[in-house]
Amino acid sequence: MKIGRLNHVGVATPDVEAAAKRYADLYGASDATPAKAFPQLGVKVIFVSVPNMQIELIEPLGEASPIHKFLDKNPKGGQHHMCFEVPDIIAARDAMVERGATVLGTGEPYIGAHGVPVIFVHPKNTGGVLIELMQDPALYDGEGA
Repeated sequence: MKIGRLNHVGVATPDVEAAAKRYADLYGASDATPAKAFPQLGVKVIFVSVPNMQIELIEPLGEASPIHKFLDKNPKGGQHHMCFEVPDIIAARDAMVERGATVLGTGEPYIGAHGVPVIFVHPKNTGGVLIELMQDPALYDGEGA
């Protein structure tokens, strides 16, 4: 299994709307999605498009949000993860486990903010960087996860 293209970089922030405005004002990144809440994931998200990928701005929804702990350590926010596309999320998960990586959570893929199955690989396996692997949207048939 090889990873595919970089789909997005996740940036945790206490306020996705303010962060999207900052990216527009500083970098001219004006192509942003409307804010969308994902209660099942504990986050609110805005995707800001740039020519070769997206920036996922992530705000916690409540104390139980996984982003809440990140912001406790980094109150102003910061890079949370990098996300790469894979052609087959199950094969990617199995390859990670076979190679000794720790897949977070139950290890089962779940539907992420892009509407496709995802997994996360523990940062201890990647030099301190949280890696999200997502099913390539062009290859996802809506089955699974």
